[in-house]
Order: sequence, then structure tokens, then C-alpha cells
Amino acid sequence: MQPALSKTRVFRFAPSPNGLLHLGHALSAMLNHDLAAACGGRFLLRIEDIDPARSRPEFEAAIYRDLAWLGLSWEQPVRRQSEHLAFYGKALERLKAMGVLYPGFLSRGEVKARVEAREKAGGAWPRDPDGAPLYPTEERHLDRDEAQARIAAGHRHAWRLDMEKARALAPAVLDWQEAGEGPEGETGTVTARPERWGDVILSRPDAPASYHLAVVLDDAAQGVTDVVRGQDLFHATAVHRLLQSLLGLPAPRYRHHGLVPGPDGKKLSKSNRDTGIAAYREKGFLPPDIRALLAGYGLVLH
Repeated sequence: MQPALSKTRVFRFAPSPNGLLHLGHALSAMLNHDLAAACGGRFLLRIEDIDPARSRPEFEAAIYRDLAWLGLSWEQPVRRQSEHLAFYGKALERLKAMGVLYPGFLSRGEVKARVEAREKAGGAWPRDPDGAPLYPTEERHLDRDEAQARIAAGHRHAWRLDMEKARALAPAVLDWQEAGEGPEGETGTVTARPERWGDVILSRPDAPASYHLAVVLDDAAQGVTDVVRGQDLFHATAVHRLLQSLLGLPAPRYRHHGLVPGPDGKKLSKSNRDTGIAAYREKGFLPPDIRALLAGYGLVLH
């Protein structure tokens, strides 16, 4: 049985400091803040700086500045993932001991070449919900001594979740409670299908814990009861529910909201500075104007 959630509801906004926040981030942050206030709950801010190659202190400073300008306040201290690497490492070792992880040695280029060769020959390569090719599975069965020898020899590798073994250890029925809706209108009790993601990465040399692993560990450590985020992460919830099951972590309630469209009709990107919160502030917008703008997109704030 998994641990019960706290009676006091806890919400969080967890941006990565790899660019400036945009309108989509403003929506998520304000929704979490407002929902927490409405139920007498807590609002937390978490900095997901697990990737040192992309995280920048100036972007972290901008996150605090933009959120404060929006009129949001959060509990202190702020949790920063870079300060909890040992915590993630322990969970990774637990999963290794369970026999559900294996080292994957294929590079992105090697996988891409395989995919292109098969598709050029008229075959189909399985892809995840985001459209990315699934990782080949033959290394699941690589001899352990051979794998250790390759690691000792310095071969670059990532630790991947053996989805078949992991799924076998989890309950036959794996689901989550959705208070919002998915891209296809999914709501209520949603069946999790983590196998659609294949053997996801949980750790790689340049990032000791993947987003999937770090986010479930952080949510549990901080007692998060309600995860409110964009629909682009709806399908990833299946992987999170699997990891929560394997590690005996509580399952938060989920609420996925619509995405703010960019000028091209696609979801916003941090690379598009025109839709950044700072850009609107510099144009003379006020926080109420940001709320009105988001409402104009049909994204109703609580």
C-alpha cells in the first residue's frame, strides 16, 4: 500500500532555469498559486536545475523576479535539485537492486541510423507519445559481466528502465486521478500506459537523474498532493505513476491544463522571447493584463 497524501493540500510550480519564463509558465504558476490559496493549502517553488549544462543562475534569478512581479509568493527555502544529487542516487541504486535498470550504450546517432534504415526499407519503428523513436531493447539482455566491463572501460552509457520488468513488478491496474483533462479530453480515472514510452532514461552522465525520476522523488519529498501542469506532460504521468509504484511513493492528484499557443499555433518555447513574461512587463503590461490575456485564450484561471 502506498503512503497516504497529507490532508493539507500542497501545490508546486517547478520551472527549469534554462531560459526565460513565458505565458505558459505564468498560467501554471498562477493556477497552482490560486488553487492553493483557495483551499488554504501551501504553494511551493522548486528549481529543476538537474541539468548543469543548460541551467544558468541568471535564468534562476529571472524566475524569482517574474513570479514576484506576477504577485505570487511561495514558501522558503526553495528546493533546488542540484542540492539533492545524493538523494536521487540512492533511489537509482534501489531500482538497480530491483533489477529493473540496465546500462544503454547506444548513442542518439546510432539509434537514429537504425530508425532511418528501417523506415527507408519500408518498415515502421515504434515511437513514444511525443513522436520520438523508442530505444532498441536488445541491451536488456546484455551479459552483466560484459556490461560492467564496458562501464569500467569508460564506455559512455545511460541507465534505462527495463519497461518489461518494471511493468511486471507494478500492479496490473495502474492509473491516476485527473481533475483536468488530457489532449483528447481524458479525465477522471485515467489508465496509465507507461509501456508506450519504452525504456526511458533515468540517469545519464551529464544529468544524474532524469526529469521522470527527479520529479516523482521531489514531489514525494515535499509532500505535494496536487500536480497542476500543462497537457504536454499528460502522457508522461504514466511513467511517473510506474516509478511511484516501484518506489512506494504516494500518487498525487493530477490536473493538466491547456497550453498557451505561440504565434505559429504550437506550444510556446523559451527561445521565443516575444512571449516571455519579461517582454510583456517591458511593454508596460501589468499582472492583471497577463491574467486577462490568458483568459482571452480560453484558459480560465481559478
